[in-house]
Amino acid sequence: MGASIAYNAPMKIASWNVNSLKVRLPHLTQWLADAQPDVVALQETKLEDAKFPVDELAAAGYRAVFSGQKTYNGVALLARAGIDGGFEDVVTDIPQLQDPQRRILAATIGGVRVVDLYVVNGKAVGDEKYAYKLDWLAKMREFLAGELERHPNLVVLGDFNIAPDDRDVYDPATWGEDILCSPPERDALKRITELGLHDSFRLFEPAGEHFSWWDYRQAAFRRNMGLRIDLILIADALKSAAKAATIDRTPRTWERPSDHTPVTVDLDI
Repeated sequence: MGASIAYNAPMKIASWNVNSLKVRLPHLTQWLADAQPDVVALQETKLEDAKFPVDELAAAGYRAVFSGQKTYNGVALLARAGIDGGFEDVVTDIPQLQDPQRRILAATIGGVRVVDLYVVNGKAVGDEKYAYKLDWLAKMREFLAGELERHPNLVVLGDFNIAPDDRDVYDPATWGEDILCSPPERDALKRITELGLHDSFRLFEPAGEHFSWWDYRQAAFRRNMGLRIDLILIADALKSAAKAATIDRTPRTWERPSDHTPVTVDLDI
């Protein structure tokens, strides 16, 4: 592909675990029209590539690149049609991780390297899936270290399935050191951010009780019993360009919503 083309304008970048794009496509197209993001990372699309709604998203003004599988996982990147250059240097698998699960998608968009992650859940502390999650995160750190060397304008975003600290948990005492909050998971995330990545939301909002995921049960959203596990990490080179970061709760109020809601960062590049 050709050389990267810088996008010399404010860029709104978003992440959203849609929990089935087939079900949530009307929500996505409505939110795209309302929020007007420039780049969107999606997780849990749960669609084989042949069934990805390319035409519907094109009608909404967005091009897409995607890596999906039936029923589970699946990631995608959308770019507003006004951004020149398309998707460059697309990566769907990393050498460190021979894994058929579709959880990783990287591309350069308008001069910004975007890495979309759907991090392993881990099921429960001590489970074999928990050990797999920690290994997955360690290998992802190795990959991201290389990405950061090659791409100073790096954004790593997605559903991390980790609440970074107790501010990101509605009831830290209840959750304790359970899955999504355990010290090894948080340490693994910290080792990633120590590469030179910043939690964009925390650049603007130090307080707790701001969440991006709420269980469907127990009226959790209405009671704000949530976790902040959807993150947008930005590299040192982009820190001064960050002008705002938000959690948009509105889509979680819609009928048949995803259990996650979109998170955004505005970069003045």
